[in-house]
Amino acid sequence: MLPETIPIESIREEHIESFHKALDMVSRERKYLSFLEAPPLESVRSFVRDNIDNGHPQVVAVVDGEVVGWCDIRRHPRPTAAHCGTLGMGIIPGYREKGLGTRLIRAAIGQARDRGFHRIELHVHADNPRAIALYEKVGFVREGVARDAVRIDGRFVDSISMAVIIG
Repeated sequence: MLPETIPIESIREEHIESFHKALDMVSRERKYLSFLEAPPLESVRSFVRDNIDNGHPQVVAVVDGEVVGWCDIRRHPRPTAAHCGTLGMGIIPGYREKGLGTRLIRAAIGQARDRGFHRIELHVHADNPRAIALYEKVGFVREGVARDAVRIDGRFVDSISMAVIIG
């Protein structure tokens, strides 16, 4: 399947187990996410159901019924920051560097704009130049660096804070 033909859709209940599997696969690479493995399936099920029930944008790329990538934006719970959301995303190996990340993030930001978000923020590992380039390509700007914010296997990594204003 060509990357530009991979469907991107809002997450639904039937995607939960496959999303959990994709999240676990990317987490276990120990490079890109703040997880070293996916949370338990029931925790992920609660996260996805909360996203669906409360209008937090979450889109998935699906190939043969399996999630191969995702992007979600969680609205901040405090009224003073409810115009802001935090973005998280991932793509499993074999589907990277094919334009899928750009499509996922644009779809999620489009939903966020439609739902009244004004600011989207994220944290990215400083040693992930592909992700940084993707975020800059869609309009995110660097706002700061948290030194040694992440520790994986005894190695410290800086975390770059980025944000985009969408409305």
